[in-house]
Amino acid sequence: MRIGVITGSGSYAWPHLEGATDHTVTTEYGRAAVTEGRVNGTDIVQLSRHGTGHHRLSHQVDHKANLAALRALNVDGVIALTVCGAVDPAAAPGSLIVFDDLYFPANRLPDGSPCTWYDTPGQVGRGHWIFDSPFSEPLRRSLIAAARTIGVPVIDSGVYGHVDGPRFNSRPEIAAQAAAGVSAVSQTAGPEIVLAGEAELPLALVGFVTDYANGVVPEPEPVEALLERMAASKQIFADLVARAVPAIEAPPPSGLVYRFGS
Repeated sequence: MRIGVITGSGSYAWPHLEGATDHTVTTEYGRAAVTEGRVNGTDIVQLSRHGTGHHRLSHQVDHKANLAALRALNVDGVIALTVCGAVDPAAAPGSLIVFDDLYFPANRLPDGSPCTWYDTPGQVGRGHWIFDSPFSEPLRRSLIAAARTIGVPVIDSGVYGHVDGPRFNSRPEIAAQAAAGVSAVSQTAGPEIVLAGEAELPLALVGFVTDYANGVVPEPEPVEALLERMAASKQIFADLVARAVPAIEAPPPSGLVYRFGS
């Protein structure tokens, strides 16, 4: 098994990797830096979506290059990790959420173009991704089971809401997400989910709640509390992945891609 791990804010280098080697993968969509190693007997390909030192803000992440690099390295599935702001008051800061649905109606990449691999009329392999849930249920189950062993509260379902950055959201914008049933928001995972789905690459997304989004609770916490939880998320995510990967077997894709023959 080879598992791709996409890490986010606060998780640039990855602990627990045995025999870690860094290199750059060149794809037709650009270059992506990865670290390969092993965790508990499983081959891991770790990719930091923001780069070392948060080099790229959310609107500068090259999602196609990142996913193309993981595909080129023949990963069997992807675990995407994100810190997030809770829209549901029941999702307390310090909790993990293993998402089971997606709210990403714009379906756009950071440059404003449609979030799809299918850019050219008549392109070979073009089609429609059709699904019930956008996430891999076997990967989700492995992550939920692992989360229950590491001493961190876990919510085993929830709607991930993708929002554009780099600014944080206003109160009315968060209220609109809440009305759509969103559990928590962040600024990067939507395109990863869609591109993985179209590529028939199984993916699960885990969020670590660093704070409540704007207007969810009457009194916001100091920004320092968000930053402290973001720093803590690195080890929590690393422990989660280390516990989950030994139980993962080759998962099937989520849904199907209806492709046109010519």
